[in-house]
Amino acid sequence: MKHNWLVFLVLFSLLVSCKDDVLPKPNAMLRLAYPEASYGPSSNDCHYTFDQNTLSVIKENKDCSLVLDYPMMNGSVYITYKPVQDNLKTLLTDAQKLSYEHVVKADNIVEQPFINPEDKVYGMFYEVSGNAASQSQFYVTDSTNHFVTGSLYFYAKPNYDSILPAAVYLQQDIRRIMETLRWK
Repeated sequence: MKHNWLVFLVLFSLLVSCKDDVLPKPNAMLRLAYPEASYGPSSNDCHYTFDQNTLSVIKENKDCSLVLDYPMMNGSVYITYKPVQDNLKTLLTDAQKLSYEHVVKADNIVEQPFINPEDKVYGMFYEVSGNAASQSQFYVTDSTNHFVTGSLYFYAKPNYDSILPAAVYLQQDIRRIMETLRWK
């Protein structure tokens, strides 16, 4: 009799302790980690120079407009040079207009002014969040002779969550370009 009670108790415990509620595993997120940035002087024969990330390659250099390609991240920073010839207002308007063309898809655009009076480099950095085509834009000028704009693009459909680690990494590179840019 004692033995029957013990079997009954064990079977009852097993039936009560088992649950049918199955919880799904959360989706795994891809962890993208990039090496610490290492910089060296850019190698170009243009009217300006800057520190270039050693992970980037100058893919194209035409009339001092270049493409900094980041093969590891499947993206590029397009840099365009234009001389200032009594057209500074037009160049500024065009650069600002280009940045705000992404407002349709962007969740937010944050403007960050850049001023380096010692080296006569003045500009603006635009951080774009959301599923916009470009995650960053910038322009710099000395206000008298030189004007440089830049845009970050990835070779993939814009999905902000997926490209965010690479975008943050390259935004830091763009800031470094702006901080180290010098006119020749």
